[in-house]
Amino acid sequence: MRLVLLLGLFAAFTANAATLYVSDQLTIPLRRGPSNEYKIINAGLPSGTALEVLQTNEEAGFTQVRTPNGVEGWVPSQYLESEPAARDRLAVATKRVTALETELKTLRSTVQEQRSARSEAEGKSTDLGKQTEKLQNELNELRRVSASAINNYEENKQLKTENQSLQSQVSQLSTRVRDLERNTMLRWLLTGGGLVLVGLALGAWIKSRPKRSNWA
Repeated sequence: MRLVLLLGLFAAFTANAATLYVSDQLTIPLRRGPSNEYKIINAGLPSGTALEVLQTNEEAGFTQVRTPNGVEGWVPSQYLESEPAARDRLAVATKRVTALETELKTLRSTVQEQRSARSEAEGKSTDLGKQTEKLQNELNELRRVSASAINNYEENKQLKTENQSLQSQVSQLSTRVRDLERNTMLRWLLTGGGLVLVGLALGAWIKSRPKRSNWA
């Protein structure tokens, strides 16, 4: 079976030069090959890790990647995303919001000073007012994006939890199916063996019966 799996893996390899990221709130193992049967190289790549894509095995559902440290291995494709983790995007947006708020506060203070200055400064005050309005609009948009990122983060976390629970249930059901198949096979073997023993015993009994004399 492993030979068939390997042949399928080689047939499904596709080159890919993109960069994907480990999804939110998750650590995934890095393995030597495109299946859970291969040895683990790294027990847990944390969320937000940037991985260089080497190739993808769509049939096995695994992607070969290279870590920032240069380690190559395979990870499940379902845990990779084309964008950084939502918490990382949120952190960047938060820093930008803080910087914009500081800049906006400074500009507002400057505008107030320009309004109280002489008429020669009216032109500069107008330009600063437009810049302030532009920064305010950008700040509002970043706040909206940050709120959306938080909602996506919570939804992703819930979906990951449900997915892991379903995978666990599937694994348990698979184990039960294998046990039932094994028990059924044993019952058939025992039944067949019993029938063989009965046949042997019946044959021995028939042979052991005394033959009737034709002169009787």
